[in-house]
Amino acid sequence: MNDRPIKLPPTPPDMLLPTELHLLPLTDRPFFPPQTLPVLMNEEHWRETIENIGETEHRLAGLLLADSDHPDEVNTENFYRIGTVVRIHHPVISGGKVQFIAEGLQRFRVADFKKTDAGFFADVEYPVEPQYRNPDQLKAYALAIVNTIKEIAPLNPMYGDELKFFLSRFTPNEPSALTDFAATLTTAKKEDLQEILATVHLRDRMHKVLDLLRKELEVSRIQSKIQEDVEKKLNEHQRRFFLREQLKAIQKELGIAKDDRTADLDRFRGRLEPLTIPDAAKTRIDEEMEKLAVLEPGSPEYAVTRNWLDAVSSVPWGQLSKDNLDLTIAREVLEKDHAGLNDVKDRVVEFLAVGALKGQIAGSIVLLIGPPGVGKTSIGKSIADALERKFFRFSVGGVRDEAEIKGHRRTYIGALPGKLVQALRETGTMNPVIMLDEIDKMGQSFQGDPASALLEVLDPEQNHSFLDHYLDLRVDLSRVLFVCTANQLDTIPRPLLDRMEIIRLSGYITEEKVAIAKQYLWPRLLNRTGLKSSDIQLKPKALKRVIEEYAREAGVRNLEKQLGRLARKVVVKKVSGHDQKVIIDEEDVSSYLGQSVYAKEKPSSGVGIVTGLAWTALGGSTLDIETALIHTQHRGLKLTGTLGDVMKESAEIAFSYLSAHYRRYQLPTEFFEKGFIHLHVPEGATPKDGPSAGITIATALLSLALNKPVPRRLAMTGELTLTGHVLAVGGIREKVVAARRSDIKEVLMPVPCQGEYEELPEHIRRGLKVHFVSDFSEVAKITFNI
Repeated sequence: MNDRPIKLPPTPPDMLLPTELHLLPLTDRPFFPPQTLPVLMNEEHWRETIENIGETEHRLAGLLLADSDHPDEVNTENFYRIGTVVRIHHPVISGGKVQFIAEGLQRFRVADFKKTDAGFFADVEYPVEPQYRNPDQLKAYALAIVNTIKEIAPLNPMYGDELKFFLSRFTPNEPSALTDFAATLTTAKKEDLQEILATVHLRDRMHKVLDLLRKELEVSRIQSKIQEDVEKKLNEHQRRFFLREQLKAIQKELGIAKDDRTADLDRFRGRLEPLTIPDAAKTRIDEEMEKLAVLEPGSPEYAVTRNWLDAVSSVPWGQLSKDNLDLTIAREVLEKDHAGLNDVKDRVVEFLAVGALKGQIAGSIVLLIGPPGVGKTSIGKSIADALERKFFRFSVGGVRDEAEIKGHRRTYIGALPGKLVQALRETGTMNPVIMLDEIDKMGQSFQGDPASALLEVLDPEQNHSFLDHYLDLRVDLSRVLFVCTANQLDTIPRPLLDRMEIIRLSGYITEEKVAIAKQYLWPRLLNRTGLKSSDIQLKPKALKRVIEEYAREAGVRNLEKQLGRLARKVVVKKVSGHDQKVIIDEEDVSSYLGQSVYAKEKPSSGVGIVTGLAWTALGGSTLDIETALIHTQHRGLKLTGTLGDVMKESAEIAFSYLSAHYRRYQLPTEFFEKGFIHLHVPEGATPKDGPSAGITIATALLSLALNKPVPRRLAMTGELTLTGHVLAVGGIREKVVAARRSDIKEVLMPVPCQGEYEELPEHIRRGLKVHFVSDFSEVAKITFNI
C-alpha cells in the first residue's frame, strides 16, 4: 500500500461490482466508502473467508456493521443491511490474526443472506444516489462541513493530521465523499454513524453529518476549556514548585536556609537550651539527636526518632511557676467561687498554710469526696487559682488502659506519652495542679489496671522518678499538686486511698442552697438565657420551694437545671410579646415546673415505726424502719426492703438482743416466744446495706413490743452489738444534713461520733438536739423512759 491512497475513477456498478459478496463483520464502527484503512480479523474464524475472497477475480468483500460486541459470535440477525464494498490488499497472517488493507468503493444493501461453511455470503444490490437540481445548496452544505472541521481542529490536536488529509483529498465539488469522510472524523456512536451510512439521499446525509460535527465541536470546546483549566493549575503548581526549589537552593548557597533535618535539629536544640535537664535524660537526648543527624528523612526510624525528640523537648524540664502562698488571697478566692463549705475551705487553707511554712507545696495528694454536684471539680480549680498555678483536668472515669497513665511504647504506630506527661507539656511547668476526676470509677481490663499504674504517680516516695513508657525517661512529678475527686471510697483500691489526704464535701442544707442560688446560679442563668433582672424576679419563698420540692439532692446541679427551666419558660413569654416583668411567687412554681418531685414529708409515727439516718453515694438520707406483728402462732422474723447482708445481720442482732433482755425492758413474754414479726424498710426497690441502722431497728421492735409509738419525732444512727453496746458509724455530716433537710430536730448517735459532730459548722448544728449514747439502755430511756 502506498503512502498516499489511490483515488479510483468512478465506475458504473453493473460493470465492475459483483451481485454476490463474502461478508466480514465490524463491531466498533461502520466502514465508509472514502476510507482506506487496515482491518484486523481473528485467524481462526475468518482466515478461510479471506482466502476465498483472494481467489476471486475482483477480490471484493462487504464490510458490514453487526450489533454485537464480539465479531466471532455474530449471525445474520445481528447484521445491519447496508455496508461498504471494499477491495482487499496485502492480507498478512501474524500472531493468530489476519490483517489486510481495505479500500472502500461503494455502498451496498443486502438482498438475501446465504450462510456457508466458509463464513457469510449474500446477494447484494447497490443503491444509486439521485441527481440533485440545486448543486449550490449541496456546495453550501459542503462548505459548512469544511468550516466546522476547521473550527474543531485548533481545539482538538487529534484532528491535525486528519484535517490535512481531508483537505488534500476532498473538496466541496465532491460532496458525497466529503460527507462520508467527515462522518469518520467524529467520535459519534456506531448507531449514529450507521444511520449516516444508510442514508443514500445526499442532502439528508449532509444535514445529519453537520449535526454530528456541531456536537463534536461543542464537546471539543468543553474539552479544551477543561484542559486549559487543568494546565493552568498544573503550570501554576509547577511554577511555584520550581520557584520554591530555586529559593531553597539560593538560600542554601548563601547559608541562610537549612534542609528539613537540620531545621528539626536546630528547633529541638532551641527548645532544650533554656531547660534544666537531668543528666541521665540529657545523655539519652544527645544520643537520639546524633542518631537523627545520620538518618535519612524518608526512613520510618527517622519519623519515630523525630516524634520522640519533639515530645521530650516539649517537656518543661526544671521549669517551675512561683506559688502564691498568701493565705488571705487564698481565702478570698475560695469565698469568691463557693458559698458554704466553710469546713472544706478551712481544710484547704490549712493545707496551703503547711506549704507556706515549708516554702513549697510538694508531694501532696488531696482527695475531695462527696456526692455529685457539690463542687468538687470547682474546688480543685479554685486551689489552682489561689496558688496561681496552671490547672489540668484529666477524667479517669472509665479508663481501662494503663497506657493512658504511663503512655505507649514509642515503637507502636500512633504511640503517645501518658496523660501526665501531656499535662506537663500543655501547662508548661513541672508543678501544675493536676485534677484526676472520678477516680472511683476507673475500670480494669485485659489491657491493664490503671489504678495500679496510679500508685507510682500518687506515692510521694516514688513520683519523683516516674517512668513514662513513651519517653522511657524518669520524670519528676514530686512538685505536682494532685487533686482527686470521687463520690465514694468503697471502689477506690485501699493502697491508692492510703496515699491521699481525704477532704469530705457532704452536701448543702437548704439555707446554703439558697445562698448559692442567689450568688452564683441565678445570675449565671440570667446571663446565659439573655434575661435581665428587670425581666424576671424570683421571690425567696419560691426559691425555697424549688429547693425543697424539686431539688432536694445533696448537690446543686439539679437545682441549676430546675432554675434553668424557670428561666427558659420566662424567655418564651418574653419572645412571645410579654413585655411586663415576670414575678414568680411560691404559688407559681408548680405552674412552671409541674408536680412536685419530692412531696413534703409527713412525720413518721405509729407503733413500730422509727426514723433512721443513712449514708449513700448521693449524700445522706432518712430511712424509716417499719415493723408489724403478723401472728402469734410461732416465733419468726421476716425481712423485706432489698436489704443487704450486713443490714439483715443488724436486724437479727436487734431481735436477738431484745429477746434476751425482754425482762429488763418489761416486755411481754409471748411477743418474743410466739410472735412472728415482719420488718420492712420502704422504697423496696432501692438496695440498702450497712450496720448503722442497728439501734433504729431495735427501737422499732421495742415500740412494737410495748405497743407504744415513739413519743416525739427523732432520728437515730448507730451500730448495735449483741450485748447492747452502740458502736461508731460513719457519714455523720451527711446524716446530720439529711436530718436538717427533713426538719428533724432531735438525733441519737454513738458517743464515739461526738468529736466528728462537734467539728461540723455551727450553722449545721444550730437548732439540733443531739443525744450521744453508748448502750441501748440509754436509747430506751430517751425514747420510752424505761
